[in-house]
Amino acid sequence: MDIKFGAAGNSNLFYEQGNKSSLKMPAWLAEMGLNAYEYQCVRGVRIKEEFARKLGEEARAHNISLSIHAPYYINLATEDPQVKEKTKGHIIKSLRAAHWMGALTVVMHPGGGAGKDRAAAHQRAKDLLTEVLKEAREEGLEHIRLAPETMGKINQLGSLDEILDLCTVAENVVPCIDFGHLHAVTQGSLKDKESFAHILDKVSSALGEETVKKLHVHFSPVEFTKGGEKKHQTTLEKEFGPDFTPLAELIIERKMEPVIICESNGRQAEDALVYKRIFEKVRDQSIKDLGPLAPERS
Repeated sequence: MDIKFGAAGNSNLFYEQGNKSSLKMPAWLAEMGLNAYEYQCVRGVRIKEEFARKLGEEARAHNISLSIHAPYYINLATEDPQVKEKTKGHIIKSLRAAHWMGALTVVMHPGGGAGKDRAAAHQRAKDLLTEVLKEAREEGLEHIRLAPETMGKINQLGSLDEILDLCTVAENVVPCIDFGHLHAVTQGSLKDKESFAHILDKVSSALGEETVKKLHVHFSPVEFTKGGEKKHQTTLEKEFGPDFTPLAELIIERKMEPVIICESNGRQAEDALVYKRIFEKVRDQSIKDLGPLAPERS
């Protein structure tokens, strides 16, 4: 099973240990036992081509799978022509940066509030995404997966159903399932294996089992209010969910090979390692339970 665990951006610890450049992140993550890194362009795509190519070289040298998080300024549902053009630009620039560094996936928020007519906003998002993908193809960037992310606030565009529908626009559009966001927007519903399985089943029904197998996942504890997500927390704050164990069990049962990116507040790498160890504990127990019938560990 080729499962990857990694961090969204750089942990506070990375800087506390004297590191300054993200070029050192692949080696730092690999030394921790992690193998994925989501480079953050959330405040704009400012990364230069030379730096991106060097980061890609470092990642390949240390067996780190790369993805990018596109800017927060994206709003696929906008009715403003200027915002529409800026949104296109943010996505295309993110895809270019991904191409330079050899990243496999660009994660993005659909953007904006859903407004009074949620269905109309969603249709605008689909239409603009189709335009963006056309431009991406013209530039030879269609090999990079674009991953709209499930959102954590009730009034935001980006429910699970909306994200899955966006992903029907093209084969290279895949969901980024943020389980912390879904936990928050459903007021803490992810409490057992059945609730996680329901999400995976919906993805499979809409997009096929192969999409589930190769799922791009965000996972971290999220504090929420009646409106949904309030703040990303860490595994040190035990009162915040969701629990990773049920998802780990399903990954093993369904033979999934996801990329799991942790967005914990300030300790994303350390918490990614927490989740990796939970997975390994569940996997080892399942092997023990199977006894001589167990497959070889990978």
